[in-house]
Amino acid sequence: MTFRHGRLAAMAAATAALALALAGCGGPETDDSGGSTDNPTTTGGGTVTVGWNQPLFSMNYMSTNGHASANYVITYQTRANWAYYDPDLNFVKNEAFGEMRVDSEDPLTVTQTINPDAKWSDGAPLSAVDMLLEWAARSGVFNDAGEEDIQYGEDGSITEVTEGKVYFDAGDPAVAIIQDTPKISDDGKAITFVYSKPFPDWQYNFTDYAVPSHVVGKRALGITDPVEAQNAVAKAINDKDTAALAKIASVWSFDFDLTSMPEGDDLELIISCGPMVISDYVEGQYVTLKKNPDFTWGTPAKVDEIIVRYSEDPMAQVQALQNGDLDIIQPQVTADVLSAVQGLEGVNVESGYEGTYEHVDLTYDNGGPFDPATYGGDADKARKVRVAFLKTIPRLKIVDTIIKPTQPNAAPRDSYNLVPGSPTYDATVAANGFDAYKDVDIEGAKALLAEAGAVNPQVRIMYGASNARRVQEFQLMHESATEAGFEVIDAGSDQWGSKLGDNTYDASLFGWQSTSTAVFEPAANFVSDGQNNFGHLNNARIDELYDELETATDPVRQQEINTEVETILLEDGFGITIFQFPSVLAWRDTVKNVSMTPISGTMFWNFWDWEVAS
Repeated sequence: MTFRHGRLAAMAAATAALALALAGCGGPETDDSGGSTDNPTTTGGGTVTVGWNQPLFSMNYMSTNGHASANYVITYQTRANWAYYDPDLNFVKNEAFGEMRVDSEDPLTVTQTINPDAKWSDGAPLSAVDMLLEWAARSGVFNDAGEEDIQYGEDGSITEVTEGKVYFDAGDPAVAIIQDTPKISDDGKAITFVYSKPFPDWQYNFTDYAVPSHVVGKRALGITDPVEAQNAVAKAINDKDTAALAKIASVWSFDFDLTSMPEGDDLELIISCGPMVISDYVEGQYVTLKKNPDFTWGTPAKVDEIIVRYSEDPMAQVQALQNGDLDIIQPQVTADVLSAVQGLEGVNVESGYEGTYEHVDLTYDNGGPFDPATYGGDADKARKVRVAFLKTIPRLKIVDTIIKPTQPNAAPRDSYNLVPGSPTYDATVAANGFDAYKDVDIEGAKALLAEAGAVNPQVRIMYGASNARRVQEFQLMHESATEAGFEVIDAGSDQWGSKLGDNTYDASLFGWQSTSTAVFEPAANFVSDGQNNFGHLNNARIDELYDELETATDPVRQQEINTEVETILLEDGFGITIFQFPSVLAWRDTVKNVSMTPISGTMFWNFWDWEVAS
C-alpha cells in the first residue's frame, strides 16, 4: 500500500483521512438539481457538486509536499491513468491510454507505451519524458542536497535549497529499485524500465504521474517550445547534468503548489491530460472542473462540470446536501452525521469502512522525551519511555467513545499495514504483539518511566486543531498520559501536515490512507530513508526485511516479513494504530452511478460515470 497524508511540505499516503484547513462551503451559482424524482432518467451533461473536507494545495501529488488526498481527488480527474481500483479493489487497467508489458523477467524489464493521440490540454504531446521525469524525481538517484542545504520556514515548509544542489522533494523505494536511466523510444511514446532486482509489484509503480515535463522544462530552462522543452528535460536526465537538474528539481518540487486559480503564464500549472480540466479555483471555497473536450484516451466524463466545494464541518455538508447545494458528500462520520443523512428524503446512503486508519507516531531525534540523546545516548532508556507512552494511549476508549456510535462492531486496528478483514490480518495480529495494547496499562507505563529515570517527561502532541474528532482523541490521550506521569503539551495546529517531520513535536496523531494493494509500498513509512518516515526511525533490521520483501514472491514469506516488521515497530515504540475510519457516502437521487472504493480514489474513483438525472 502507498499512503497519502496531508503534508504541505515534507510522502502517501491521505484525504478524508487528513483534514487541515477549515474552509467555507460557498461556491459558484449552479442550476438547482432539485430533490428526488420517482422515475428519474439520465442525460448527458449537467453539473455535479461534491463536498470535500480539505482544499487543493498542490497539483503535484507525487511530491512529499503534495502527497495528500486533498490533491489526489482533484488531480485524479485531470490526469490520464494507466489503471485504477474499483470498489472491490480490482486493479483495472486503462488500455485505451496505453499498454504495460513485461519484456523480460531477468532482468525485469517493463515497457509502457502511451496512446499516440494523448496530449495535454495546452496541445503539447503527452510524452514518455513525462514518465522519465517521474522516475528521476521519485527514485532520488540525482539528489545530492544534504540537510545543510535545505532551509525550512516556521510552518515546516522548505523555503530554500542551496543553489546548484539537486533536491527532488520525493522518494519512493519502489521506484528507486530502477537504478539505470530508463530508455525512451524514438517516437517519444514508449519508455522502458530495467529493474535492478526482481520486483513483484512492478505494475503499481507507474500507474500515474504528476506534472507535465514540458512545463517543467519551460520554467526551469527557459525553453518555450513544448517538444524542445521535453527534449531538454530528457537530455538533462540522460546526461546527468547537475546544473540543469537542480533547476528542474526545484520547479518539479515547488512550482505546482497553489491555493487558488493561477493567472497568466501560471495557468500552465493546471493543464490537464485527463477527462476534466480545472476552470476555476476560489481559495478555500471551491474548485470547478470542466469536461475536457479533447479527451479520447480513456473513458470521457458524462457530466459537463464537477464542482468540489470545501468545508471541514461534516454537519455543514449534510445541511448543504439537504438544501440541494451539494449532490454528493463523504464527510468524516459521527453518530450525528450518520443519523442526519439517514433522515434525509431523496438521499441514498452507503456506510462502512474506508481505507484510512488513525495512528500515533513518535519522534526519535528531536532532543525530546523519545530521543536517546536526552538520556546520554542510552537507546534502551529512550525506548522504554516510548513504549511507556504507547501504553497510555486509550485505544479501546477512543473506539468505544468515538467510533462505535457509528459502527457498533468497531474494534481497535491491530496492524500497521493490514486492513482488518484482509486475508492475513488475523494471523499477523496473533503474532505481532498488539495483544499487549488492547487497553491502557498505566501501571506498566509508570514502571517503565521509573526504570528509565524519566520524571514527568514532556510530550508535545501534534494533531489537526480544527478536526473535532481529533480534538476528542487528544483530550482522551492527555487524560490517560497525565495519569501515568507524562506532562502533555497541546501542539495542535491547522498546519500540522506541513510540520510532519520537522521535529517540533514528539507525537503526531493523524491518518494514513491506502492508495494501492502493493505489498512493498509501506516501506516508505518505515525504512530509514523512507519519505513517510516522519519520526526518523532508523532500524537496520527493518531495512533488511524490506530489502528482502522487494523481491519476495511467496505470499507466506511476505506475511512472515510483514509480521516481523510489525513486531519490531511495536517493541521499539515507533507508534501505534488506533482505528479504521468508518465511512458514510451520501448522494441525492438526482445523481446516478455513485459508489466508493476503500482506498484513495474514494467516491471519485468513477467520476466519469456520474450522470445527472432529468
